[in-house]
Amino acid sequence: MYTIDFSFEQKNIPSITIPNCPVDDSILEIALKNNIHIHHNCGGVNACSTCHIYLESGEDFVEEISDKEENFIDRARNPRINSRLSCQCVLLEGTGRIQVIVPDQSVIHGE
Repeated sequence: MYTIDFSFEQKNIPSITIPNCPVDDSILEIALKNNIHIHHNCGGVNACSTCHIYLESGEDFVEEISDKEENFIDRARNPRINSRLSCQCVLLEGTGRIQVIVPDQSVIHGE
């Protein structure tokens, strides 16, 4: 099981810590199950970039980035070296702590 710390670039959203996150769930799935809104226009199937996050720590606890994911991250707003798509960050076997920053989503339309 993992603990995931979510923080947000939007100043009016407080940080949230989710304990006991199960293996084989994606960070997007965990967020949605815990009423944390992350845009996901394609439904979480690696076909857009709206669920873009910054993976601050815990990259060894999730599946490696694929070429397809990298291509979509290039289209995301303000990508960084630690950018990932939350739908593709599936938790691997193990335990640990993951820190995520959700970029400002107020400029994303749709869903």
